[in-house]
Amino acid sequence: MNDGISNEFLLEDRLTKIRSVISKYGEENFYISFSGGRDSTVMHYLFDMALPGNQIPRVFADTGIEYNEIRKFVKQLKDADSRFIMLQPSLPIKETLKKYGYPFCSKNHSKVWEIYKRKGSDNKTVENYIIMKHTYHANECPNVLKYQFSSDFNYLKISDKCCDYLKKKPMKEYSKETGRKIAIVGIMAAEGGRRSTAVCLAFSGKKLEQFHPLAPISNEWENWFIDKYQIPLCKLYYPPYNFKRTGCKGCPFALHLQNQLETLQTYFPAERKQCEDIWKPVYDEYRRIGYRLKKEEQIRMV
Repeated sequence: MNDGISNEFLLEDRLTKIRSVISKYGEENFYISFSGGRDSTVMHYLFDMALPGNQIPRVFADTGIEYNEIRKFVKQLKDADSRFIMLQPSLPIKETLKKYGYPFCSKNHSKVWEIYKRKGSDNKTVENYIIMKHTYHANECPNVLKYQFSSDFNYLKISDKCCDYLKKKPMKEYSKETGRKIAIVGIMAAEGGRRSTAVCLAFSGKKLEQFHPLAPISNEWENWFIDKYQIPLCKLYYPPYNFKRTGCKGCPFALHLQNQLETLQTYFPAERKQCEDIWKPVYDEYRRIGYRLKKEEQIRMV
């Protein structure tokens, strides 16, 4: 079977899956978690292809740390389509970080550090994370960051909760207010990491909580779909920017943070300045220890 036929079969499979799930649980119970990125844009058009005339809301969390072009893209969609909704968090980004803590290294690292602050180094989760192992493991604390699990490290509050307060909480409040309990999320198992185990239907007990229609698809299939149906994406995905991913700009969890900031400096220097302001305590620490950011970088900002 050639690739074109395989792609068409997978498209029909996804359209059929969308129709069957929405029919079974009722359109009025769903909303699409819309980020403005590539995956959620593909999902938006897939749903319109599967269910012409559907009234499922596309809900965007306007966190204050979205790329300006992403926000413009969503605003343009909202102006033309009443199904698009923009939510605001209860606290601005800087106040949220000051109150709850800053992301550092990874969600796992930040979560374990919070456990350490509450329960101490004798906690098993903390112990397993920071104790040196004979072979490297992805979930082991990097050696350069083990100093954070000591009483001397008391000048930066770390947390993995910013996404919870800036994105998940507004979505949950929207869900509660509208009665739309099932989130449609553009998660792809092919992305790897925590998403590698993604399934189409995510239950809590017997209740369906999330529908992941993109779970089994690949980046190659997504490219095919975008090209074949001329799906318009945010301009960040096109030259000269050529973004592969968007998400929260300047997020300290980003593995290639230095490259991201350099790209911002080239094309959107005001947004680079915003990142330096919002994430300053983490960036300062990254530079101090030479982790993810250049230690001696001289930053020229507008």
